[in-house]
Amino acid sequence: MRIMAIALLGVIAGLGAARADTVTSGTWQPLNQQLCAAGQPCFAASSPLLLTDGTVMVQEYCSSRWFRLTPDIDGSYVNGTWSELGSLPAGYAPLYYASAVLPDGRVIINGGEYNDTGAGCNPVWTNKGALYDPTTDSWVSVLPPAGWSTIGDAQSVVLTSGLYMLANCCTTQQALLDIPTMTWSATGSNKADVNDEEGWTLLPDSSVLTVDTNNLGDVTHAERYLPDSGGWISAGSTIVKLDDTNANGSGSREMGPQVLRPDGTVFAIGATGFSAIYRPPGNLSHTGRWEPGPTFPNIAGQGQFDVADGPAALLPDGNVLVAASPGVFNSPTHFFEFDGTSLTQVSEPPSAPFEPSFVGHLLLLPTGQVLYTDFSGDVEIYTPSGSPKVPWRPTIEEGPLTVAHGQSYRIYGKLFNGRSQGSAYGDDYQGPTNYPLVRITNLTTGHVFYCRTFNPSSIGVGNAGRVYTNFTVPSNIELGSSRIEVVANGIPSRPVAATVF
Repeated sequence: MRIMAIALLGVIAGLGAARADTVTSGTWQPLNQQLCAAGQPCFAASSPLLLTDGTVMVQEYCSSRWFRLTPDIDGSYVNGTWSELGSLPAGYAPLYYASAVLPDGRVIINGGEYNDTGAGCNPVWTNKGALYDPTTDSWVSVLPPAGWSTIGDAQSVVLTSGLYMLANCCTTQQALLDIPTMTWSATGSNKADVNDEEGWTLLPDSSVLTVDTNNLGDVTHAERYLPDSGGWISAGSTIVKLDDTNANGSGSREMGPQVLRPDGTVFAIGATGFSAIYRPPGNLSHTGRWEPGPTFPNIAGQGQFDVADGPAALLPDGNVLVAASPGVFNSPTHFFEFDGTSLTQVSEPPSAPFEPSFVGHLLLLPTGQVLYTDFSGDVEIYTPSGSPKVPWRPTIEEGPLTVAHGQSYRIYGKLFNGRSQGSAYGDDYQGPTNYPLVRITNLTTGHVFYCRTFNPSSIGVGNAGRVYTNFTVPSNIELGSSRIEVVANGIPSRPVAATVF
């Protein structure tokens, strides 16, 4: 159970030199309309999720309240505005839980290591859940899978098929949710250890990768879930130990995020200072191959940096932005970019010297920027210096030449889900963005409008085949000559011409 209070430890000195000079740091910028400013809602920003209409919903820390960040008319999130959304059902105000944006555009959350029912934010490992519909701005309760008394700080993933898979934090159980009927079915046979503190990464072959954190018999063991069989198989040895667990079972059992990169490898970050790189196999029945990744620095006066819970995000240029801090739940936090070979320390937001990595959340935005929340009223945005490679861009192959207010259409192409889930944390929080957004820009005014997308033909990452998504044109869109783009993980397609009537 993590420390709830975050001590202010003072400004640090001597940050140490960057590990490499191959990466140019991006820049941090606070939102122009910050929380608690005049005319803005005042709340401690917790878990952010990107909705399929381009807005961002953010939970208040251990609260039933949620807020929406809407980009301005020029598409800027820095200049965006806040509004309050509908609240969770009574008695459900979780902290550290499973979360996902479903293919139909709704949002589901399950569990919570903590829950505030009016007597404070207390550890309960609840099995409650809720489903949010953006079209009605309302939540409804979701029952847990049969027999589950806990869900807690669980993992979740939307599989390539569109099914939602959820873990029970405290057992070896997983379950699949059939979204149209909202019914659960058991899955996940042969799991080698309990799910506690582990993260899930969706791979291009539709399997799901996890690193065991509770397998004391094999402290470097990894597994893959195969959707066709509904079971787990070995994914080999990570070679280096990633979780913070001692041989006798003591320790935090924490580890960091796992991020799939455009080259098909997974960058897995440990709570030990080590990292590992996984190369998936060409055959589902094979284990794949691991190799040691770079070690995080040991900075004088601060200690060995690692990620014992903490966020990472795949930037449009293929680098991984990650927040790390020394030990387990200690400050300060430093930010690094991993370029596939080495780690480079980059700039950090103003709050970083005073907080551990676990308070942070990184969310990829359609602009290619990354939004950062840390349980405070200061929401920051990181603008990376790099740009995507052309082969990584979505491609529009077929779509409407004319669109009208409030009408729905279908657009076809490739790489609409990107090459990765985008963001990662592990258990506690999931904010993947491997679903297509449709952006329309008026050529006369330059004003930007996001359509609400829903029910894409696939959620699979790295899908090279032809796919589609449905989208609804917003009622406030401007008329005239425009361009349409499909955006996945902050990377836009080449625009195509269309006219709004």
